[in-house]
Amino acid sequence: MSTTAWTMPIGALPDAHGTRFRVWAANAQQTVAVLLYEGTNVVATHQLSPEGNGYFSAYIAGIRPGTRYMYRIDANDPRPDPASRAQPDSVHGPSSVVDLAAFHWTDQHWHGLPLEDLIIYELHVGTFTPAGTFGAIMARLDYLRGLGVTAIELMPVADFPGDRNWGYDGVNLFAPARTYGGAVALQRLVNAAHEQGMAVLLDVVYNHLGPDGNYLRQFSESYFTSRHHTPWGEALNVDGDDSRPVRDYFIANACSWAHEYHIDGLRLDATHAIIDDSPKHLLQEMTEHLHATLPNERHFVLIAENEHNDPRIIRRISENGYGLDGQWADDFHHQVRVALTGQREGYFADYDGSAEDLAATIQQGWFYTGQYAPSMDKPRGKPADDVPLPRFVYCIQNHDQIGNRAFGERLSHDLNPAAYRAASVLLLCCPETPLLFMGQEWAASTPFLFFTDHNPELGRLVTEGRRAEFAYFEAFAGAQVPDPQAHATFARSKLRWQEVSQPFHNGVLNMYRQLITLRKQVPALRETARETVTVTPLAEHTLLLRRTTGNPANMVLILAHLGKAGVTLDAAKHPVVSSLATMHLLLDSEAVAFAGTGAPIDRAGLTLEGPRALVFGATARPNKLTTH
Repeated sequence: MSTTAWTMPIGALPDAHGTRFRVWAANAQQTVAVLLYEGTNVVATHQLSPEGNGYFSAYIAGIRPGTRYMYRIDANDPRPDPASRAQPDSVHGPSSVVDLAAFHWTDQHWHGLPLEDLIIYELHVGTFTPAGTFGAIMARLDYLRGLGVTAIELMPVADFPGDRNWGYDGVNLFAPARTYGGAVALQRLVNAAHEQGMAVLLDVVYNHLGPDGNYLRQFSESYFTSRHHTPWGEALNVDGDDSRPVRDYFIANACSWAHEYHIDGLRLDATHAIIDDSPKHLLQEMTEHLHATLPNERHFVLIAENEHNDPRIIRRISENGYGLDGQWADDFHHQVRVALTGQREGYFADYDGSAEDLAATIQQGWFYTGQYAPSMDKPRGKPADDVPLPRFVYCIQNHDQIGNRAFGERLSHDLNPAAYRAASVLLLCCPETPLLFMGQEWAASTPFLFFTDHNPELGRLVTEGRRAEFAYFEAFAGAQVPDPQAHATFARSKLRWQEVSQPFHNGVLNMYRQLITLRKQVPALRETARETVTVTPLAEHTLLLRRTTGNPANMVLILAHLGKAGVTLDAAKHPVVSSLATMHLLLDSEAVAFAGTGAPIDRAGLTLEGPRALVFGATARPNKLTTH
């Protein structure tokens, strides 16, 4: 992997002779000093020189990696570096100088992967393995390569208070969490993934910071603004007075992951809460800056979460867009969950899960393109017919859709296995970019709960707030909701890897492996142009997905029935049923090898007794794929 010249503009940057310190501290009335520590004792103090515009810096000879330091503004209490690379004791303690340039990379020939080649595997570092570290993930890379995924997406790793966190309370955005192994361990993981041919994406949060250990305001009040508000309080100031250094702070963070850690892309959390009324949105400026500092051959993927279904985010800059590569499109998840479970609480009330609406969602990329959304009480979305389908990221579960449920239930916990397998087939046969959540591929029994490790006072408020959030649910009392602060809540969320070898779970895993192989090997499933994709509703919960390359010999038909009751497809009413009789069965979600029933299929008058998905091809299946 080659990178162009880029230097981290803030923080502590060591070289062979010392370390340069630079910080934006616009609050300073007189002085900014860097304090050096041995243990808890200050052993030296150095004044930084003002540069103008609120920046202060100094080069101090003899300061080596591992040196601990804090900044003191005027006579105030010392605070960690806002651009700290390591917080070895806690987010409240001294920062540590880290030499990220010292790592020996062996990925010189790696250039990343384009969006259309991504099969994303989202994981939480702390619960993916018993050890919960970057190093422990390295030991599972062979498994992930065998599964067939092409990219792992790490939930946020920015350091957080306590020893465990769900991921979205990070306060040291440049410091990979100490409990996960820290900065160099993350470099090792990325390098090892590249050696296995897998990309590494990182979930980042640029819309808010956590409530404990966030000291940005003590460096500059201008980090935040009262002009805009988000669900987490005052918005970050990216468009008001003195917003230039704030914008630069987040752009530097994105560039740090790309250049210093060789990360292959970012998933930007809740971008609808990055409120920017300036002429050029921060997302566009960040995209432009990243591409300007990376070589042309480097694939760096930017994926946004945004609830507005706004195609401008994923349109090219030349098309008056922001230039990001992809966007989470939750409409697919919501339609599938409503179809399979009948759940209509909260935002699920906006969906009916019919085959007609699900077909429209897949064909369009998302469902809401300007219609009135009851849960929002306003129109939602815009058409995106000009946007290539791989720019929509689809899932049937992710960290939000599991962890935001009271008991952290996975989709497989709420469905019979046949329905779960059928939904999985549909996901991996759609032209949109698929995302799996860790353990999904074997229908893991473990929940993924919301967990924290805040100080006692804040922790009590978090527990009370979490339980109050679900107090009005009829199925259970709020007090039954697992306590986020309890270590047991975190422990229950860890995957149980011994399940992989158990017959049922291994059968589901076998299906996922073969689905991913199909997606990679079958030409029609690799073709994603809109004109090669047709989705047709056949019955209330039955649809047909047609994929082709333009050559009839490569046509693939995916028949997905998501209804609890059976369905009979009459050839007279549905002529396509007759054509299935002459096609090769590439995959059946009810195959015995997938822990299914293995019930035979009569293709003359096609009857499906319950949820089931069938993949047919005009040509025979690749080797090592199972039908029954």
